[in-house]
This record gives sequence, C-alpha cells and structure tokens, in this order.
Amino acid sequence: MAMTPEKKVKKQITTILNEAGVYHFSPYMSGMGRAGIPDIIACFKGRFIAIEAKAGTNKPTPLQDREILRIQQAGGHAMVVNETNLDDLRFLITHLTGDNA
Repeated sequence: MAMTPEKKVKKQITTILNEAGVYHFSPYMSGMGRAGIPDIIACFKGRFIAIEAKAGTNKPTPLQDREILRIQQAGGHAMVVNETNLDDLRFLITHLTGDNA
C-alpha cells in the first residue's frame, strides 16, 4: 500500500524525534478520546511537545487549532509540521536541550 503524503511527513517527524532521543507516541483514537488531539505526543528534557502533521497546504481543523492553543496555554509546546518546516521542529528540540550548536 502506498504511503500517503501525511504519513510521509509523520515518518520524517518520527525520524527527527528518534535521532534526538525524544520519547514520543501517536495516540490511538478509538472514539473514546477527545477530538482534535495532535498526531504525535512527545516529552523531551521534561518538556511536553505536541505535533500535528499536515501535508502540503493542508491546515489544522478548528478542533485541532483549539487543542494546540490549549496545550500552549498550559505551557506546553505545540506546533503544526509539514514538509516545509521540519527545521522548525529541529530548532525546537535544539532549543529545549540548551545546545545551540
């Protein structure tokens, strides 16, 4: 089965997270969870990170925007990542480690 464009982005994201040693998982949505939860939940250096993966010009839904905002208001890091801003995720991880090299 061919990989969807969003699945390709998720794979790139998980590669970045794995290479940096970031704990992460993808929540399993079975109808029991809350709608809009980001695709990938992570924790690194005691910091909460939530990532919504999108392909191309796709945008988050209003429910996804709501959850991203709630996470940010709670002091967590939440972002939308696509093919064009993977370096923003790398920058965040570098910033969280305090290693600006």
